[in-house]
Amino acid sequence: MNVRAPKEVIKEASMVKQKEMISGNYAKLATAKERGRKVVSTFVPGNLNELIMCFDLVNNLPEINAIQNGMRKKTGAYIMEAEKRGHSEDVCTYVKADLGMIAKGNIGPDGHPLPAPDALLLSYTGCFTFMKWFELVREHYKCETLMLHVPYEGDGHATKNMRDYIVKQLKDVIIPGLERVSGVKFDIDRLREILRESAKAESNFVWVLESAKHKPSPIDAYFGGVYYVGPIFTAFRGTPEATEYYRLLRGEIEQRIANGQGPITPEGDMKEEKYRLVVEGPPNWTSFRDFWKMFYDEGAVVVASTYTKVGGVYDLGFRHDPDHPLESLAEYCLGCYTNRNLPSRIDMIEKYVNEFDADGLLINSIKSCNSFSAGQLLILREIERRTGRPAAFIETDLVDPRYFSPANVKNRLESYLQMIEQKRRSGDAPPVAVVPAAKTTTAVH
Repeated sequence: MNVRAPKEVIKEASMVKQKEMISGNYAKLATAKERGRKVVSTFVPGNLNELIMCFDLVNNLPEINAIQNGMRKKTGAYIMEAEKRGHSEDVCTYVKADLGMIAKGNIGPDGHPLPAPDALLLSYTGCFTFMKWFELVREHYKCETLMLHVPYEGDGHATKNMRDYIVKQLKDVIIPGLERVSGVKFDIDRLREILRESAKAESNFVWVLESAKHKPSPIDAYFGGVYYVGPIFTAFRGTPEATEYYRLLRGEIEQRIANGQGPITPEGDMKEEKYRLVVEGPPNWTSFRDFWKMFYDEGAVVVASTYTKVGGVYDLGFRHDPDHPLESLAEYCLGCYTNRNLPSRIDMIEKYVNEFDADGLLINSIKSCNSFSAGQLLILREIERRTGRPAAFIETDLVDPRYFSPANVKNRLESYLQMIEQKRRSGDAPPVAVVPAAKTTTAVH
């Protein structure tokens, strides 16, 4: 009996680099207490990683733990544990996955215990749930909590008063608090050097996102994009490792463009780009590869997504500025996607649909995430009106496997792609995208 040999899996250098970085941070967390290192827990949107690094603190991000556990199929049990302890089915499943993990021994995604935080640092950026989340974590650990209040951009833009208000909190509350927890004196010149490193990575990161304007797109800016944002949205922004990661990634994508290649999927190169989509909302993590496969099996590539802006909208021009370090941190917190009002979000999505020559907008409405889901029907209708391109909903959840229905998602996606085809036949939509060149690789993210 002949047994087909498995395909050789080729991992590009950037993939290997990122896995090493993530594993390295979990190793730092697992050994922090025995090495005498202090730990701070914080969130992705508006995170102050550069400032945290100034105090030699190890950064733990509860959202990332929930995502990593979700991809490992662990969150279902954690969520059930949290619900048994009284948390509603409607509460953000990142929260319940984290609280359930803590209740079951606080074993991290890599199988090693996570340390108790020495401080909780919350930079509030458009998600009220984050504040309630940390209130519960503080109640459990009885540790110091540092709250940075970030004003909401209700009028669609930041003002000098908003920026100055945040800078004052950094000087009066956050920096003294981190000095107290860490025992390390704040050095603004050290912060400037770290911010300089951040800006290098940010520029290459934006180039990566903009590369999707090519036809065929060399990247998937949603399913592939969640890997690309990893270093810059988490514990690595401001490190030489992040700068090197984005240098490697840019080089790989430049080569894909030169070869006429489409995105890499878990099953290798995408053979044909038939549809170009913009996606609003986070992905589902518990069935991430199955979710992605539904798209690439149909030749659908996501050329821009709002989820890859949740940790910063660098493509609109923002860079961390070493010449204005605290002001730069304030502007970063203000500008995150979930801190922008609905008209601003609609403007961004309209820009993506037009500039990336997309066939339309697909919204993944997340059951338990009000920060994204509130107002999405308005977004859908307004984008259809402004662009003339079709828009549609699918519905899943972040890390609760009970709310991912493969048949339902697949049916809605196929129906949406049929809408695009109908638009094309009527002459109201962009023509079918080109077929990539024959050079192929096989890679697994």
